[in-house]
Amino acid sequence: GHLIALDWIRLDWIGLDQYIEERSSIMQRVALPSATKAPTSRISRNSRVAVSSRPCGVRAAAVGIEKEDYIETVPDSLLRAGIDDQNSMKGRFERVIREAQDSICAAISEVDGTPFHQDAWTRESGGGGITRVLKDGNVWEKAGVNVSVVYGSMPAEAYRAAVGRDVKDLKDADRVPFFAAGISSVMHPWNPHAPTMHFNYRYFETEEWNGIPGQWWFGGGTDITPSYVVEEDMKHFHGTYKAICDKHDPGFYPKYKKWCDEYFQIKHRGETRGLGGIFFDDLNDREPEKILAFSTECVNNVVNAYVPIVTKHMNDSFTEEEKRWQQLRRGRYVEFNLVYDRGTTFGLKTGGRIESILMSLPKTAGWEYDFQVAEGSPEAEFLDAARNPRTWV
Repeated sequence: GHLIALDWIRLDWIGLDQYIEERSSIMQRVALPSATKAPTSRISRNSRVAVSSRPCGVRAAAVGIEKEDYIETVPDSLLRAGIDDQNSMKGRFERVIREAQDSICAAISEVDGTPFHQDAWTRESGGGGITRVLKDGNVWEKAGVNVSVVYGSMPAEAYRAAVGRDVKDLKDADRVPFFAAGISSVMHPWNPHAPTMHFNYRYFETEEWNGIPGQWWFGGGTDITPSYVVEEDMKHFHGTYKAICDKHDPGFYPKYKKWCDEYFQIKHRGETRGLGGIFFDDLNDREPEKILAFSTECVNNVVNAYVPIVTKHMNDSFTEEEKRWQQLRRGRYVEFNLVYDRGTTFGLKTGGRIESILMSLPKTAGWEYDFQVAEGSPEAEFLDAARNPRTWV
């Protein structure tokens, strides 16, 4: 990694708008290596469907993002028509995340028996978003999968920090165009023996502009948050992502597993939010084709890694005490997201779209004064795993 530890940042339910605002701020402090232009190839697309209308909002002018126009029918692509090449890295990554949104939502609906509600929007000069939410289902209390495609512009000082040097002919008042796209999801089941899961994958680039070279990077990860330790389940989840990592680079899994454990620390509790997974950001240390392939395989294995665990436990019997423990662990989930998650806290401070910012939170959660677990109990085992991250595979 080429950013200092305190500057790791995760795009989450805030959407890409707030992510880029914060990223611009970080880029003013930390230099990133220069990058090459992403190569292209052809992939086919399918059409999208229908949404309800909602009032529009306005994003902070700091990154030059236009207001949303909510729409009834989603276009095949949210890229700028007639400007962006559908076979560029932008177009290819958009296809990856939109196809992933379709397939993941279909798999979750098939298990749950409940459809997702969809809202979508575009912006006049390009970009937009698709939010899909399932609530009060048969298996999931709340689940959502969001896709965003964003165009904007960043201040000159942010770009200078990105390349690590001054840039000839770049004036302080200039703004460098950027593109970002991402998919993000959180799923909270009813049953305390079925785990919560989160994933997020994203791509960012600045355009070549007035002779100024572009920058690009990928980020992402998938992590799991059960209420109880079931070693077989953790071996399946972590094993799925270790196999993917090992296929692309044997160094990925130990690095990204450790990064995940460190990022999701609830510092005031001295424990992690869940039981880990993988997490990476600002990845541009090899050809973009290779990172795209890695990110694609990661997002396309969310269902394989997660759904078998849920279907295994969704009908498990449970006690009131086990439900109580789930609510307390959800309270920890809320604490992390509202106190430590950089994207969430930034979105709240900058007046972002509140429904997107807080969609990661569970529908219900609990807190109790000085709650103590019984020694030797399943709850005590979970706390030990959260306080001392384990090697699962």
